[in-house]
Amino acid sequence: MCRNITTLRGLEPAATPEEIEAAARQYVRKVTGVQSLSDATREPFEAAVAEITRITERLLSELPARRQPPPTVPPLRRPEVQARIAAKAAKSQAS
Repeated sequence: MCRNITTLRGLEPAATPEEIEAAARQYVRKVTGVQSLSDATREPFEAAVAEITRITERLLSELPARRQPPPTVPPLRRPEVQARIAAKAAKSQAS
């Protein structure tokens, strides 16, 4: 499994749509080897991310509850990742 994909089932609070999409995006990147999108890769890549996101949301909703929470926290919940996202957003607004 891609080291950047964390277990989403059993999170408290439940996995957000953004976390599910981030996991789908990492999966598609891993299996395709596409790291930066071009005009030729954008449409099929984004379509795959959307479809895998929907499938993952359905899967998580249909599985029974976990007995214990997952051992790692998804990247989007980590303080250092939140700080990096905020800095990037501030930088893009300043430009």
